[in-house]
Amino acid sequence: MQVLLVNGSSRQNGCTNEALREVARALEEEGIGTELFFIGNEAIPDCIACRKCRQQGRCVFDDAVNAFVEKAKQADGFVFGSPVYFAHPSARLLTFMDRAFYSGGQAFAFKPAAAVLSARRAGTTASLDVIQKYFTICSMPVVSSTYWNHVYGQQPEEVREDQEGLMTMRNLGKNMAWLLKCIALGRQNGLEHPENPKVLTNFIR
Repeated sequence: MQVLLVNGSSRQNGCTNEALREVARALEEEGIGTELFFIGNEAIPDCIACRKCRQQGRCVFDDAVNAFVEKAKQADGFVFGSPVYFAHPSARLLTFMDRAFYSGGQAFAFKPAAAVLSARRAGTTASLDVIQKYFTICSMPVVSSTYWNHVYGQQPEEVREDQEGLMTMRNLGKNMAWLLKCIALGRQNGLEHPENPKVLTNFIR
């Protein structure tokens, strides 16, 4: 089993990375493979609603989003991490997720996911809510911990002093490992995920 941990910060080795690495350590201790995926700090094009991905099976902008979706097809779970900007996740990460989930939504369906945030002080719970909405629209089980999934600190060394935050990351990793093993055990015993038909209703006046 493999979990992809997505670093949505512009700083590859910043506070968000510290949180993700703590989750990864807990997963690996439970026998779950991990891969950290840094979305980069170059400009990321926004979704332009061209719908070409419906025809081509991939986004027309051939960048880190397409590379990530290919990896997502083989992954069993996900952790998306972001710093907090103005009580909101990184716009870079949201642009990345808009395109990934729109062009490759089937790669995420029924796979457990979690969001983690890093902040100097506040805005984490609002940011958590924003990221988790991607999961709930794709039938993804949302993994929780023993507190809201965030760490405090303006620099990585400050995050390493946030003992409660790091505990929350470790417990998140343990909870995700447990859920992944439960899903695998269910599949071994013939229990597959439900088929969810979609009906789209447009409200036009």
